[in-house]
This record gives sequence, C-alpha cells and structure tokens, in this order.
Amino acid sequence: MEHTNNKNVFLIKYGELAIKGKNRYIFENRLLSTVQKNLNTLGKFYVKKEQGRLTVEPADNNVDVELVIEKLSRIFGIIGIAYGTKSDEVSMDAIKQLAYEHMKDMNNVTFKVETKRSDKRFALTSMQVSAEVGSYLLDEFGDKLKVDVRNPEVTLMVEIRSSSYVYSKTYAGAGGMPYGTNGKATLLLSGGIDSPVAGWMVAKRGVEIDAVYFHSPPYTSERAKDKVIELAKKVAVYTGSMKVHVVPFTQIQMAIHDKCPHNQLTIIMRRIMMEIAQRIADKNKSLALITGESIGQVASQTLHSLVVTNDAANRPVFRPLIGFDKQDIINLAKQIDTFETSILPYEDCCTIFVPKHPETKPQLEYIKKSEENLQDIIEEMICESIVNTEVVEI
Repeated sequence: MEHTNNKNVFLIKYGELAIKGKNRYIFENRLLSTVQKNLNTLGKFYVKKEQGRLTVEPADNNVDVELVIEKLSRIFGIIGIAYGTKSDEVSMDAIKQLAYEHMKDMNNVTFKVETKRSDKRFALTSMQVSAEVGSYLLDEFGDKLKVDVRNPEVTLMVEIRSSSYVYSKTYAGAGGMPYGTNGKATLLLSGGIDSPVAGWMVAKRGVEIDAVYFHSPPYTSERAKDKVIELAKKVAVYTGSMKVHVVPFTQIQMAIHDKCPHNQLTIIMRRIMMEIAQRIADKNKSLALITGESIGQVASQTLHSLVVTNDAANRPVFRPLIGFDKQDIINLAKQIDTFETSILPYEDCCTIFVPKHPETKPQLEYIKKSEENLQDIIEEMICESIVNTEVVEI
C-alpha cells in the first residue's frame, strides 16, 4: 500500500490552559511561540493550532524524534506529546491507511483502538470508527495482532479533527502554564538545593523569573558563583532564558558581623537581602520575590524568623516549598536535574557567616533596634552593591 499523503507529526496536548475562557488565545499563542523558538535549534518545523491541540510537522522526516520529544517535554503548558502520522484527508480510507502504516511492523502484540472525534460532522461515532479500524487491522494482520480491550500492549489512538491522526504512545510533558503568561518575579538564588526548585515551581505557573545571587569574595569562591550560574542554566532548560544578578555582598556582611549581635546575623542579613532584591526587582518591573524557604528547616526559617524577614519586603514573597519536607525537595531537585550541582561543596554567603547559636524566635522590635547600628552606612553600602552588580544572561 502506498500512502504518500501521510506526514509525520507531533501532537501537543495542553494542560489547564485548555479550560481558559475568552483569553485562551493569549496562552495558546505564547505556547506556540515558545514551541517554535525551542524547536528552531533542531531544524525547520511547522507549528500550528488545531482545535485544542498544537501540531508540529517537521520539514525533514529524518528528524531526531527522541530529541524533539525531550525538548517539548520541558516546555511549561504541555501535558503530553504524541508522535504519529497525519493525513489531510478526513475519511475512513485515510484513517485505515494511517493505522496500517502504524501497525505494519508490530508482531505478536495485543491491541485496541480508541477514537477521539472532535469533528462531529464525521458520519461515524467514535465507537464505530474504533470498531471498523480494529476489524480492518485484524483482516490485514490477523496472524500478528490480537485484540485485548482491557490490557493491550498497544493502544492505537485515532483523532478526527480537520485532519486525521493516528498514534500509539503519549509522552509526559512538564505541565503548568505557558512561561511568561503570569507576570514576572525575582528569585533569591543560592547554591543550595531549595531555591532552584522554588524558582522552577513558580516558573511552571507561567511566571517569568530572573534571579539575584549574593556573592561574598574572598569568603565565597568563584566556584561558588559558577555553581549558581550552572543552577540557573539547569532551570533555564525549562524557562528558555534567565538573567542572574550577581550582587557583591562582602562589605555588607562584614558590617553586620562587626556591628550587630552575632545571634541575629542571619536574620539581619536576610532582611538586607530582601531590600536589595526588591530594588533590583523594581528596576526590572518584577512584581514579587521568590525564596526556597521551608518552615523550620533552619534557624532563619522558623515561623518567627519568616515574619521578621517578611517585614523587610514591600511586595509578595512566594515560598512554594514552605510546607515541603527536605526529601520532597530533594526528589524535585533530582527530577529537574539540579540536585547534583546543588550538592557540590562550594559554600554560598548564607553559610559562611552562620552564628554558632542563631536566634530562632526573633522579635521585630529588637531586630530593628540592632539594625540602628548600621543606619549611618547601610544605605550607601546597598546602593554601592547594586551599582556594582554583575548581570549574567543565561
């Protein structure tokens, strides 16, 4: 049988954006442009919207299918990717031809046929199409195929839209919302396990993110900075790009160490980090901050400490890991491939100046009283740090 009209195709299945109302096209268009941008590095592809799906047709049928699926599986807003064949003709003959091509190299497998009929003008119902295609395949390959409707080895999917599609496997996507459809936030990115995961989680909800990293040479090495840049690259596999603002923080940390009670060092440092991060956020029209904090994980993340830290912020602070156990966070870090980088032994500024006996139940009035020791110098130091911030584009 010759089927020259058939084309290889990737069918992209939406996540929750499919239930959006009149502004759904905004999310679809963003997803389409993101898919096109990501695939441009692999060759020429035709990306189109079609009745609740995106279709991707490679210009070259010799495209690396696994590499395309890997790229698509990391794009937020996609819950599934199917690879199959398409016919521009919508008819039973065309569907049977597609099914024949798809199944002809399979031997001794059980199968069933499922049909989704988005085009209700099609004469047969979904069940009738499935029955007719199944019967046709048994007639053609009766010695190699056997029907099993309960636990088949192959489920042949037929989709009837403005074109006909056939495929038998769907690969999982990243889910979430199309990146950049829900505003912008700034991530306080350290070299630890938690903050990259927190950034990834918020980005998954469609929020564009950039990052702020506080660097304290010579107490933190260039390797610590390189580690953070590498973590940003790992997150950027999903976001496409990211700016990392590397803030020189040594002088501020030394001033806190010299002028404030040592048991309050971490909480005062965190408050000044919040102040710097939100000033950078202002410059970049970022609406919120993101941290990797989880209640009770360390002294600066007790509920009392979080309340005092929050006081330094004049915008929402998103803490997507707030109720996670450490193992939950580690599991996610492994899933998004940041874990092995995060555990490299290069310490960040948060770990260098940790006091032996940190305050776990700080009171805001006493923290502010201690901060008065910095009032003559801190504003100038903050401004100097921001001026000398290095921006690394990932």
